Amino acid sequence: MSQPRPKHAWMRETYQKSLQKMPERKVAHKTLSDIAPEPLYTPEDLKDFNYEEKLGHPGEYPYTRGVYGSMYRSRLWTMRMFAGFGTAEQTNERFKKLMAAGQMGLSTAFDLPTLMGYDSDHPLSKGEVGKCGVAVSSLADMEILFEGINLEEVTTSMTINSPANAIWAMYLAAAQKKGYRWEKLGGTIQNDILKEFIAQKEFIFPPEPSVKLVIDTFEWGPKHVPKWNFISVSGYHIREAGSTAVQELAFTLADGFEYVEWALKRGLDIDEFAPRISFFFNAHNDFFEEICKFRAARRIWAKEMRHRYGAKKELSWMLRTHAQTAGVSLTAQQPLINISRVAIQALAAVLGGTNSLHTDAHDEALALPTEESAKIALRTQQIIAYESGVTHTADPLAGSYYVEWLTDQMEAQAMQIISDIRRMGGVVRAIDEGYFLREIADASYRFQQEVERGERIIVGVNAFQDEGLQVPIQLIDPAVEQVQNQRLAQVRRERDPIAVQMALEGLRQAAKEGRNTMPYFVECALAYCTLGEMMDELRAVYGVYEEPVLV
Repeated sequence: MSQPRPKHAWMRETYQKSLQKMPERKVAHKTLSDIAPEPLYTPEDLKDFNYEEKLGHPGEYPYTRGVYGSMYRSRLWTMRMFAGFGTAEQTNERFKKLMAAGQMGLSTAFDLPTLMGYDSDHPLSKGEVGKCGVAVSSLADMEILFEGINLEEVTTSMTINSPANAIWAMYLAAAQKKGYRWEKLGGTIQNDILKEFIAQKEFIFPPEPSVKLVIDTFEWGPKHVPKWNFISVSGYHIREAGSTAVQELAFTLADGFEYVEWALKRGLDIDEFAPRISFFFNAHNDFFEEICKFRAARRIWAKEMRHRYGAKKELSWMLRTHAQTAGVSLTAQQPLINISRVAIQALAAVLGGTNSLHTDAHDEALALPTEESAKIALRTQQIIAYESGVTHTADPLAGSYYVEWLTDQMEAQAMQIISDIRRMGGVVRAIDEGYFLREIADASYRFQQEVERGERIIVGVNAFQDEGLQVPIQLIDPAVEQVQNQRLAQVRRERDPIAVQMALEGLRQAAKEGRNTMPYFVECALAYCTLGEMMDELRAVYGVYEEPVLV
Protein backbone atom coordinates (compact mmCIF):
# COMPACT_ATOMS: atom_id res chain seq x y z
CA MET A 1 0.00 0.00 0.00
CA SER A 2 1.47 3.33 -1.03
CA GLN A 3 2.12 6.02 1.59
CA PRO A 4 0.11 9.26 1.27
CA ARG A 5 1.99 12.32 0.16
CA PRO A 6 2.94 14.66 3.02
CA LYS A 7 0.44 17.44 3.51
CA HIS A 8 2.93 20.18 2.68
CA ALA A 9 3.62 18.56 -0.68
CA TRP A 10 -0.12 18.33 -1.44
CA MET A 11 -0.61 21.99 -0.54
CA ARG A 12 2.35 23.05 -2.65
CA GLU A 13 1.27 21.06 -5.70
CA THR A 14 -2.37 20.01 -5.96
CA TYR A 15 -3.90 22.77 -3.86
CA GLN A 16 -1.98 25.56 -5.58
CA LYS A 17 -2.97 24.20 -8.98
CA SER A 18 -6.59 24.17 -7.86
CA LEU A 19 -6.36 27.80 -6.82
CA GLN A 20 -5.18 28.77 -10.28
CA LYS A 21 -8.45 27.45 -11.69
CA MET A 22 -10.68 28.32 -8.73
CA PRO A 23 -9.31 31.12 -6.48
CA GLU A 24 -10.36 31.14 -2.85
CA ARG A 25 -13.45 33.16 -1.99
CA LYS A 26 -12.71 36.62 -0.61
CA VAL A 27 -14.06 35.94 2.88
CA ALA A 28 -12.31 35.51 6.21
CA HIS A 29 -10.92 31.98 6.22
CA LYS A 30 -10.36 32.11 9.96
CA THR A 31 -12.39 31.41 13.06
CA LEU A 32 -14.11 34.13 15.06
CA SER A 33 -11.04 34.02 17.35
CA ASP A 34 -8.75 34.79 14.38
CA ILE A 35 -7.34 31.27 14.28
CA ALA A 36 -6.56 30.53 10.62
CA PRO A 37 -7.18 26.85 9.79
CA GLU A 38 -5.21 25.27 6.99
CA PRO A 39 -7.05 23.92 3.94
CA LEU A 40 -6.36 20.33 5.00
CA TYR A 41 -5.54 18.36 8.17
CA THR A 42 -3.84 14.97 8.19
CA PRO A 43 -2.04 12.67 10.66
CA GLU A 44 0.95 15.00 10.32
CA ASP A 45 -0.87 17.55 12.44
CA LEU A 46 -1.29 15.05 15.28
CA LYS A 47 1.99 13.17 14.99
CA ASP A 48 2.81 13.67 18.69
CA PHE A 49 -0.78 13.23 19.86
CA ASN A 50 -1.10 11.26 23.12
CA TYR A 51 -4.58 9.77 23.56
CA GLU A 52 -4.49 9.37 27.34
CA GLU A 53 -3.00 12.81 27.93
CA LYS A 54 -5.22 14.76 25.53
CA LEU A 55 -8.43 12.74 25.51
CA GLY A 56 -8.91 9.76 27.74
CA HIS A 57 -12.33 8.16 27.87
CA PRO A 58 -15.55 10.02 28.69
CA GLY A 59 -15.96 10.36 32.43
CA GLU A 60 -12.21 10.11 33.00
CA TYR A 61 -9.46 12.70 33.47
CA PRO A 62 -8.90 15.07 31.67
CA TYR A 63 -12.62 14.97 30.69
CA THR A 64 -12.05 16.32 27.18
CA ARG A 65 -14.69 13.87 25.98
CA GLY A 66 -17.24 14.70 28.68
CA VAL A 67 -17.62 14.44 32.43
CA TYR A 68 -19.84 11.33 32.43
CA GLY A 69 -18.91 7.93 31.06
CA SER A 70 -22.22 7.20 29.35
CA MET A 71 -22.95 10.84 28.45
CA TYR A 72 -26.22 11.27 26.53
CA ARG A 73 -26.90 7.53 26.17
CA SER A 74 -27.91 7.58 29.84
CA ARG A 75 -29.09 11.12 30.38
CA LEU A 76 -29.70 13.94 27.95
CA TRP A 77 -28.56 17.44 28.74
CA THR A 78 -31.06 19.42 30.81
CA MET A 79 -33.32 21.45 28.51
CA ARG A 80 -33.66 24.69 30.41
CA MET A 81 -35.44 27.57 28.67
CA PHE A 82 -34.83 31.08 30.02
CA ALA A 83 -38.15 32.56 31.17
CA GLY A 84 -39.24 35.58 33.13
CA PHE A 85 -41.35 38.63 32.43
CA GLY A 86 -43.94 40.84 34.07
CA THR A 87 -45.32 39.69 37.38
CA ALA A 88 -44.56 36.53 39.32
CA GLU A 89 -47.97 35.19 38.27
CA GLN A 90 -47.23 35.62 34.57
CA THR A 91 -43.83 33.93 34.81
CA ASN A 92 -45.26 31.09 36.89
CA GLU A 93 -47.76 30.46 34.11
CA ARG A 94 -44.94 30.44 31.48
CA PHE A 95 -42.90 28.03 33.62
CA LYS A 96 -45.79 25.58 33.78
CA LYS A 97 -46.44 25.76 30.02
CA LEU A 98 -42.78 25.10 29.22
CA MET A 99 -42.71 22.17 31.62
CA ALA A 100 -45.83 20.78 29.96
CA ALA A 101 -44.01 21.08 26.61
CA GLY A 102 -41.12 18.93 27.88
CA GLN A 103 -38.74 21.36 29.54
CA MET A 104 -36.60 19.60 32.17
CA GLY A 105 -35.49 22.49 34.38
CA LEU A 106 -36.43 26.09 35.15
CA SER A 107 -34.28 29.10 34.29
CA THR A 108 -35.35 32.42 35.76
CA ALA A 109 -34.78 35.84 34.23
CA PHE A 110 -35.18 38.84 36.55
CA ASP A 111 -36.01 42.40 35.57
CA LEU A 112 -33.43 45.18 35.68
CA PRO A 113 -34.51 46.67 39.04
CA THR A 114 -34.12 43.24 40.66
CA LEU A 115 -30.75 42.70 38.99
CA MET A 116 -29.58 46.04 40.37
CA GLY A 117 -30.96 45.45 43.87
CA TYR A 118 -33.85 47.91 43.80
CA ASP A 119 -37.46 47.38 44.81
CA SER A 120 -40.11 47.81 42.14
CA ASP A 121 -41.35 51.08 43.68
CA HIS A 122 -37.91 52.72 43.76
CA PRO A 123 -37.73 55.87 41.58
CA LEU A 124 -34.97 54.28 39.44
CA SER A 125 -37.24 51.29 38.72
CA LYS A 126 -39.92 53.34 36.98
CA GLY A 127 -40.59 52.08 33.46
CA GLU A 128 -38.40 48.97 33.90
CA VAL A 129 -40.55 46.77 36.13
CA GLY A 130 -41.09 43.35 34.53
CA LYS A 131 -39.54 44.43 31.22
CA CYS A 132 -36.48 42.18 30.81
CA GLY A 133 -37.52 39.56 33.35
CA VAL A 134 -39.76 38.95 36.33
CA ALA A 135 -40.00 41.48 39.15
CA VAL A 136 -39.06 40.06 42.56
CA SER A 137 -38.96 42.44 45.50
CA SER A 138 -39.72 40.16 48.46
CA LEU A 139 -40.46 36.63 49.57
CA ALA A 140 -44.09 37.21 48.61
CA ASP A 141 -43.09 37.44 44.92
CA MET A 142 -40.88 34.36 45.19
CA GLU A 143 -43.70 32.33 46.73
CA ILE A 144 -46.01 33.19 43.82
CA LEU A 145 -43.26 32.62 41.24
CA PHE A 146 -42.94 28.93 42.18
CA GLU A 147 -46.48 28.25 43.32
CA GLY A 148 -47.65 24.77 42.31
CA ILE A 149 -44.13 23.61 41.32
CA ASN A 150 -42.45 20.84 43.32
CA LEU A 151 -39.05 22.31 44.12
CA GLU A 152 -37.66 18.92 45.16
CA GLU A 153 -38.44 17.50 41.70
CA VAL A 154 -37.22 20.33 39.47
CA THR A 155 -33.87 22.12 39.32
CA THR A 156 -34.02 25.90 39.18
CA SER A 157 -31.45 28.23 37.67
CA MET A 158 -31.54 31.92 38.58
CA THR A 159 -29.63 34.52 36.61
CA ILE A 160 -28.76 36.97 39.35
CA ASN A 161 -25.39 38.37 40.44
CA SER A 162 -24.98 41.34 42.80
CA PRO A 163 -28.14 40.47 44.79
CA ALA A 164 -27.58 36.70 44.39
CA ASN A 165 -27.31 36.00 48.13
CA ALA A 166 -30.64 37.75 48.80
CA ILE A 167 -32.52 36.11 45.91
CA TRP A 168 -31.17 32.66 46.84
CA ALA A 169 -32.24 33.27 50.42
CA MET A 170 -35.76 34.13 49.22
CA TYR A 171 -35.90 30.92 47.18
CA LEU A 172 -34.75 28.84 50.14
CA ALA A 173 -37.20 30.60 52.43
CA ALA A 174 -40.06 29.94 50.00
CA ALA A 175 -39.06 26.27 49.84
CA GLN A 176 -38.84 26.05 53.63
CA LYS A 177 -42.29 27.55 54.09
CA LYS A 178 -43.70 24.93 51.68
CA GLY A 179 -42.06 22.14 53.66
CA TYR A 180 -39.33 21.27 51.14
CA ARG A 181 -36.01 20.11 52.55
CA TRP A 182 -32.98 22.15 51.54
CA GLU A 183 -30.83 19.04 51.18
CA LYS A 184 -33.20 17.88 48.42
CA LEU A 185 -33.11 21.12 46.43
CA GLY A 186 -31.10 21.34 43.21
CA GLY A 187 -30.31 24.33 41.07
CA THR A 188 -27.91 27.15 40.36
CA ILE A 189 -27.51 30.83 41.15
CA GLN A 190 -25.34 32.61 38.62
CA ASN A 191 -23.57 34.67 41.32
CA ASP A 192 -20.55 35.44 39.08
CA ILE A 193 -19.80 39.03 40.01
CA LEU A 194 -16.38 39.19 38.34
CA LYS A 195 -17.89 38.93 34.88
CA GLU A 196 -20.14 41.88 35.76
CA PHE A 197 -17.06 44.06 36.17
CA ILE A 198 -15.61 42.55 33.00
CA ALA A 199 -18.59 42.67 30.68
CA GLN A 200 -22.21 43.06 31.79
CA LYS A 201 -21.74 45.95 34.26
CA GLU A 202 -24.63 45.06 36.59
CA PHE A 203 -22.55 45.54 39.73
CA ILE A 204 -23.47 47.31 42.96
CA PHE A 205 -20.55 47.09 45.40
CA PRO A 206 -16.78 47.37 44.78
CA PRO A 207 -14.99 44.19 43.60
CA GLU A 208 -13.50 43.06 46.93
CA PRO A 209 -16.70 43.01 49.04
CA SER A 210 -18.60 41.68 46.01
CA VAL A 211 -16.29 38.65 45.80
CA LYS A 212 -16.51 38.28 49.58
CA LEU A 213 -20.29 37.80 49.24
CA VAL A 214 -19.69 35.12 46.60
CA ILE A 215 -17.31 33.24 48.89
CA ASP A 216 -19.96 33.41 51.64
CA THR A 217 -22.05 31.11 49.44
CA PHE A 218 -19.05 28.82 48.84
CA GLU A 219 -18.66 28.42 52.61
CA TRP A 220 -22.34 28.17 53.56
CA GLY A 221 -23.78 26.31 50.57
CA PRO A 222 -22.22 22.82 50.83
CA LYS A 223 -23.24 22.56 54.50
CA HIS A 224 -26.88 23.57 54.05
CA VAL A 225 -27.89 23.02 50.40
CA PRO A 226 -25.42 20.34 49.25
CA LYS A 227 -26.96 19.70 45.82
CA TRP A 228 -27.01 23.37 44.86
CA ASN A 229 -24.49 24.98 42.50
CA PHE A 230 -23.78 28.23 44.32
CA ILE A 231 -22.08 29.81 41.33
CA SER A 232 -22.26 29.57 37.56
CA VAL A 233 -19.04 31.12 36.30
CA SER A 234 -20.27 32.82 33.19
CA GLY A 235 -18.49 33.35 29.91
CA TYR A 236 -21.79 33.92 28.17
CA HIS A 237 -21.99 37.64 28.88
CA ILE A 238 -18.29 38.10 28.12
CA ARG A 239 -18.94 36.72 24.64
CA GLU A 240 -22.11 38.77 24.24
CA ALA A 241 -20.05 41.89 25.00
CA GLY A 242 -17.88 41.17 21.96
CA SER A 243 -15.05 38.87 23.03
CA THR A 244 -13.71 36.08 20.88
CA ALA A 245 -14.27 32.42 21.75
CA VAL A 246 -10.69 32.12 23.04
CA GLN A 247 -11.10 35.22 25.21
CA GLU A 248 -14.41 33.88 26.53
CA LEU A 249 -12.71 30.60 27.40
CA ALA A 250 -9.72 32.25 29.06
CA PHE A 251 -11.52 35.02 30.94
CA THR A 252 -14.17 32.63 32.25
CA LEU A 253 -11.69 30.07 33.55
CA ALA A 254 -9.54 32.86 35.01
CA ASP A 255 -12.62 34.03 36.94
CA GLY A 256 -13.21 30.48 38.16
CA PHE A 257 -9.62 30.16 39.35
CA GLU A 258 -9.88 33.55 41.08
CA TYR A 259 -12.88 32.35 43.11
CA VAL A 260 -10.99 29.18 44.00
CA GLU A 261 -8.06 31.23 45.29
CA TRP A 262 -10.29 33.52 47.37
CA ALA A 263 -12.02 30.47 48.87
CA LEU A 264 -8.67 28.85 49.71
CA LYS A 265 -7.52 32.07 51.39
CA ARG A 266 -10.59 31.85 53.61
CA GLY A 267 -9.43 28.40 54.63
CA LEU A 268 -12.12 26.38 52.83
CA ASP A 269 -11.53 22.79 51.72
CA ILE A 270 -11.25 22.74 47.93
CA ASP A 271 -12.82 19.29 47.69
CA GLU A 272 -15.85 20.52 49.61
CA PHE A 273 -16.66 23.58 47.48
CA ALA A 274 -15.17 22.82 44.04
CA PRO A 275 -17.71 20.12 43.04
CA ARG A 276 -20.51 22.72 43.28
CA ILE A 277 -18.85 25.24 40.96
CA SER A 278 -20.58 25.22 37.59
CA PHE A 279 -20.00 27.13 34.35
CA PHE A 280 -22.01 28.86 31.65
CA PHE A 281 -20.71 29.28 28.10
CA ASN A 282 -21.98 30.86 24.92
CA ALA A 283 -22.68 28.73 21.83
CA HIS A 284 -21.93 30.95 18.84
CA ASN A 285 -21.88 30.57 15.07
CA ASP A 286 -18.41 29.17 14.37
CA PHE A 287 -19.40 25.51 14.60
CA PHE A 288 -16.09 23.73 15.13
CA GLU A 289 -14.58 26.49 17.25
CA GLU A 290 -17.52 26.24 19.64
CA ILE A 291 -17.24 22.46 19.91
CA CYS A 292 -13.53 22.71 20.63
CA LYS A 293 -14.08 25.48 23.20
CA PHE A 294 -16.14 23.16 25.42
CA ARG A 295 -13.59 20.36 25.06
CA ALA A 296 -10.65 22.66 25.86
CA ALA A 297 -12.49 24.16 28.85
CA ARG A 298 -12.91 20.78 30.51
CA ARG A 299 -9.28 19.87 29.91
CA ILE A 300 -7.88 23.15 31.28
CA TRP A 301 -10.08 23.07 34.38
CA ALA A 302 -9.18 19.44 35.14
CA LYS A 303 -5.45 20.02 34.80
CA GLU A 304 -5.38 23.20 36.86
CA MET A 305 -7.63 21.93 39.63
CA ARG A 306 -5.65 18.72 39.95
CA HIS A 307 -2.09 19.96 39.59
CA ARG A 308 -2.08 23.66 40.49
CA TYR A 309 -4.67 23.69 43.27
CA GLY A 310 -4.22 20.16 44.56
CA ALA A 311 -7.83 18.99 44.48
CA LYS A 312 -8.03 15.27 45.26
CA LYS A 313 -11.61 14.37 44.37
CA GLU A 314 -12.47 13.65 40.76
CA LEU A 315 -15.66 15.69 41.19
CA SER A 316 -13.43 18.71 41.81
CA TRP A 317 -11.72 18.21 38.45
CA MET A 318 -14.94 18.03 36.43
CA LEU A 319 -16.12 21.14 34.63
CA ARG A 320 -19.90 20.95 34.35
CA THR A 321 -21.44 23.57 32.13
CA HIS A 322 -24.66 25.11 30.96
CA ALA A 323 -24.73 26.63 27.49
CA GLN A 324 -26.95 29.16 25.76
CA THR A 325 -27.10 29.97 22.09
CA ALA A 326 -25.73 33.36 21.15
CA GLY A 327 -28.26 36.13 21.64
CA VAL A 328 -25.84 38.62 20.11
CA SER A 329 -25.86 36.64 16.85
CA LEU A 330 -29.62 36.99 16.39
CA THR A 331 -30.73 39.54 13.84
CA ALA A 332 -33.77 41.79 13.82
CA GLN A 333 -33.62 41.49 10.03
CA GLN A 334 -35.45 38.38 8.81
CA PRO A 335 -35.98 37.09 12.39
CA LEU A 336 -37.28 33.69 11.31
CA ILE A 337 -33.86 32.71 9.97
CA ASN A 338 -32.63 32.91 13.55
CA ILE A 339 -34.23 29.48 13.98
CA SER A 340 -31.49 28.09 11.73
CA ARG A 341 -28.75 29.92 13.61
CA VAL A 342 -30.02 28.62 16.93
CA ALA A 343 -30.17 25.04 15.64
CA ILE A 344 -26.54 25.15 14.47
CA GLN A 345 -25.36 26.72 17.73
CA ALA A 346 -27.32 24.23 19.84
CA LEU A 347 -25.87 21.31 17.88
CA ALA A 348 -22.36 22.66 18.50
CA ALA A 349 -23.04 22.83 22.25
CA VAL A 350 -24.31 19.25 22.26
CA LEU A 351 -21.36 17.96 20.25
CA GLY A 352 -19.15 19.89 22.67
CA GLY A 353 -20.68 17.94 25.57
CA THR A 354 -22.75 20.55 27.39
CA ASN A 355 -24.67 19.38 30.48
CA SER A 356 -27.51 21.86 30.16
CA LEU A 357 -28.77 24.01 27.30
CA HIS A 358 -30.97 27.02 26.63
CA THR A 359 -31.92 27.81 23.06
CA ASP A 360 -32.81 31.39 22.20
CA ALA A 361 -36.11 32.19 20.52
CA HIS A 362 -36.04 33.65 17.04
CA ASP A 363 -37.70 36.92 18.10
CA GLU A 364 -35.26 37.85 20.89
CA ALA A 365 -33.52 40.52 18.83
CA LEU A 366 -36.85 42.35 18.99
CA ALA A 367 -38.33 41.58 22.41
CA LEU A 368 -38.76 38.93 25.06
CA PRO A 369 -39.88 35.65 23.46
CA THR A 370 -43.51 34.90 22.90
CA GLU A 371 -44.95 31.63 24.15
CA GLU A 372 -44.89 30.24 20.60
CA SER A 373 -41.30 31.26 19.82
CA ALA A 374 -40.10 29.83 23.15
CA LYS A 375 -41.77 26.53 22.32
CA ILE A 376 -40.08 26.42 18.88
CA ALA A 377 -36.72 26.99 20.58
CA LEU A 378 -37.41 24.10 22.96
CA ARG A 379 -38.51 21.88 20.07
CA THR A 380 -35.15 22.61 18.39
CA GLN A 381 -33.38 20.92 21.31
CA GLN A 382 -35.79 18.02 21.23
CA ILE A 383 -35.14 17.42 17.52
CA ILE A 384 -31.40 17.33 18.19
CA ALA A 385 -31.94 14.98 21.12
CA TYR A 386 -34.36 12.54 19.55
CA GLU A 387 -33.94 12.75 15.77
CA SER A 388 -30.35 13.70 14.88
CA GLY A 389 -28.52 10.63 16.20
CA VAL A 390 -25.72 12.67 17.77
CA THR A 391 -26.53 11.28 21.22
CA HIS A 392 -25.64 7.68 20.34
CA THR A 393 -21.94 8.00 21.11
CA ALA A 394 -19.86 10.27 23.35
CA ASP A 395 -17.76 12.98 21.70
CA PRO A 396 -18.36 11.65 18.16
CA LEU A 397 -15.89 14.09 16.57
CA ALA A 398 -12.95 12.92 18.70
CA GLY A 399 -9.97 11.93 16.58
CA SER A 400 -10.81 14.36 13.80
CA TYR A 401 -7.51 15.85 12.72
CA TYR A 402 -9.03 19.31 12.61
CA VAL A 403 -11.01 19.06 15.84
CA GLU A 404 -8.06 17.82 17.86
CA TRP A 405 -5.72 20.42 16.35
CA LEU A 406 -8.20 23.22 17.03
CA THR A 407 -8.87 22.03 20.60
CA ASP A 408 -5.11 22.12 21.24
CA GLN A 409 -4.86 25.61 19.72
CA MET A 410 -7.68 26.98 21.87
CA GLU A 411 -6.22 25.41 25.00
CA ALA A 412 -2.78 26.86 24.34
CA GLN A 413 -4.04 30.36 23.51
CA ALA A 414 -6.40 30.42 26.49
CA MET A 415 -3.65 29.30 28.86
CA GLN A 416 -1.42 32.09 27.55
CA ILE A 417 -4.10 34.65 28.40
CA ILE A 418 -4.67 33.08 31.85
CA SER A 419 -0.93 33.28 32.50
CA ASP A 420 -0.93 36.96 31.50
CA ILE A 421 -3.79 37.66 33.94
CA ARG A 422 -1.94 35.87 36.73
CA ARG A 423 1.17 37.97 36.05
CA MET A 424 -0.98 41.10 36.43
CA GLY A 425 -1.91 39.94 39.93
CA GLY A 426 -5.21 38.22 39.18
CA VAL A 427 -8.63 39.09 37.83
CA VAL A 428 -9.48 41.86 40.30
CA ARG A 429 -6.23 43.67 39.56
CA ALA A 430 -6.77 43.23 35.82
CA ILE A 431 -10.26 44.73 36.20
CA ASP A 432 -8.79 47.75 37.99
CA GLU A 433 -6.29 48.22 35.19
CA GLY A 434 -8.98 48.09 32.47
CA TYR A 435 -7.44 45.04 30.82
CA PHE A 436 -10.70 43.22 30.04
CA LEU A 437 -12.45 46.33 28.78
CA ARG A 438 -9.65 47.03 26.28
CA GLU A 439 -9.37 43.43 25.08
CA ILE A 440 -13.10 42.99 24.50
CA ALA A 441 -13.44 46.40 22.85
CA ASP A 442 -10.59 45.61 20.44
CA ALA A 443 -12.06 42.21 19.56
CA SER A 444 -15.55 43.54 18.93
CA TYR A 445 -14.15 46.40 16.82
CA ARG A 446 -12.16 43.99 14.66
CA PHE A 447 -15.23 41.83 14.10
CA GLN A 448 -17.42 44.80 13.17
CA GLN A 449 -14.80 46.02 10.71
CA GLU A 450 -14.76 42.61 9.03
CA VAL A 451 -18.56 42.69 8.74
CA GLU A 452 -18.55 46.18 7.26
CA ARG A 453 -15.85 45.22 4.74
CA GLY A 454 -17.87 42.14 3.75
CA GLU A 455 -15.20 39.71 4.95
CA ARG A 456 -17.68 38.22 7.43
CA ILE A 457 -21.06 37.48 5.89
CA ILE A 458 -24.08 37.93 8.16
CA VAL A 459 -27.12 36.68 6.28
CA GLY A 460 -29.79 39.36 6.11
CA VAL A 461 -27.46 42.07 7.40
CA ASN A 462 -24.64 42.59 4.91
CA ALA A 463 -25.78 40.00 2.34
CA PHE A 464 -29.00 38.38 1.12
CA GLN A 465 -31.09 41.25 2.38
CA ASP A 466 -34.83 41.44 1.94
CA GLU A 467 -37.86 42.59 3.86
CA GLY A 468 -38.38 39.24 5.56
CA LEU A 469 -41.44 38.19 7.49
CA GLN A 470 -42.71 40.20 10.42
CA VAL A 471 -43.24 38.27 13.64
CA PRO A 472 -45.45 39.04 16.64
CA ILE A 473 -43.56 40.22 19.71
CA GLN A 474 -44.13 39.95 23.44
CA LEU A 475 -45.25 43.26 24.95
CA ILE A 476 -45.28 44.00 28.68
CA ASP A 477 -48.44 45.61 30.01
CA PRO A 478 -47.60 48.88 31.84
CA ALA A 479 -50.10 47.77 34.50
CA VAL A 480 -47.46 45.26 35.70
CA GLU A 481 -45.71 48.04 37.60
CA GLN A 482 -48.92 49.03 39.40
CA VAL A 483 -49.75 45.42 40.34
CA GLN A 484 -46.24 44.84 41.61
CA ASN A 485 -46.15 48.00 43.69
CA GLN A 486 -49.54 47.24 45.24
CA ARG A 487 -48.26 43.83 46.38
CA LEU A 488 -45.09 45.43 47.74
CA ALA A 489 -47.13 47.95 49.73
CA GLN A 490 -49.25 45.13 51.14
CA VAL A 491 -46.13 43.22 52.22
CA ARG A 492 -44.86 46.27 54.08
CA ARG A 493 -48.20 46.76 55.82
CA GLU A 494 -48.67 43.17 56.94
CA ARG A 495 -45.17 42.09 58.01
CA ASP A 496 -43.80 42.35 61.55
CA PRO A 497 -41.81 45.62 61.69
CA ILE A 498 -39.77 44.51 64.72
CA ALA A 499 -38.73 41.27 62.96
CA VAL A 500 -37.78 43.30 59.90
CA GLN A 501 -35.67 45.72 61.94
CA MET A 502 -33.89 42.93 63.80
CA ALA A 503 -33.16 40.97 60.61
CA LEU A 504 -31.76 43.99 58.79
CA GLU A 505 -29.64 44.92 61.80
CA GLY A 506 -28.23 41.40 61.88
CA LEU A 507 -27.31 41.58 58.21
CA ARG A 508 -25.67 44.99 58.61
CA GLN A 509 -23.58 43.83 61.58
CA ALA A 510 -22.50 40.64 59.80
CA ALA A 511 -21.33 42.71 56.84
CA LYS A 512 -19.48 45.19 59.08
CA GLU A 513 -17.73 42.43 61.01
CA GLY A 514 -16.82 40.35 57.94
CA ARG A 515 -18.93 37.36 59.00
CA ASN A 516 -20.74 35.05 56.59
CA THR A 517 -23.88 36.88 55.49
CA MET A 518 -25.98 33.96 54.22
CA PRO A 519 -27.73 33.06 57.53
CA TYR A 520 -28.72 36.72 57.89
CA PHE A 521 -30.04 36.94 54.33
CA VAL A 522 -32.27 33.94 55.10
CA GLU A 523 -33.56 35.64 58.25
CA CYS A 524 -34.27 38.80 56.26
CA ALA A 525 -36.14 36.83 53.62
CA LEU A 526 -38.29 35.03 56.21
CA ALA A 527 -39.11 38.41 57.80
CA TYR A 528 -40.26 39.69 54.38
CA CYS A 529 -37.54 42.31 54.19
CA THR A 530 -37.49 43.63 50.66
CA LEU A 531 -34.62 43.19 48.24
CA GLY A 532 -33.96 46.93 48.22
CA GLU A 533 -33.83 47.06 52.01
CA MET A 534 -31.26 44.27 52.16
CA MET A 535 -29.12 45.81 49.44
CA ASP A 536 -29.33 49.24 51.08
CA GLU A 537 -27.85 47.77 54.27
CA LEU A 538 -24.89 46.51 52.26
CA ARG A 539 -24.60 49.74 50.28
CA ALA A 540 -24.19 51.55 53.60
CA VAL A 541 -21.40 49.16 54.64
CA TYR A 542 -19.58 48.45 51.39
CA GLY A 543 -20.29 51.57 49.34
CA VAL A 544 -21.30 51.70 45.67
CA TYR A 545 -18.83 51.00 42.87
CA GLU A 546 -18.27 53.52 40.11
CA GLU A 547 -16.30 52.25 37.15
CA PRO A 548 -13.18 54.33 36.54
CA VAL A 549 -12.89 56.27 33.30
CA LEU A 550 -10.08 54.86 31.20
CA VAL A 551 -8.12 57.16 28.91
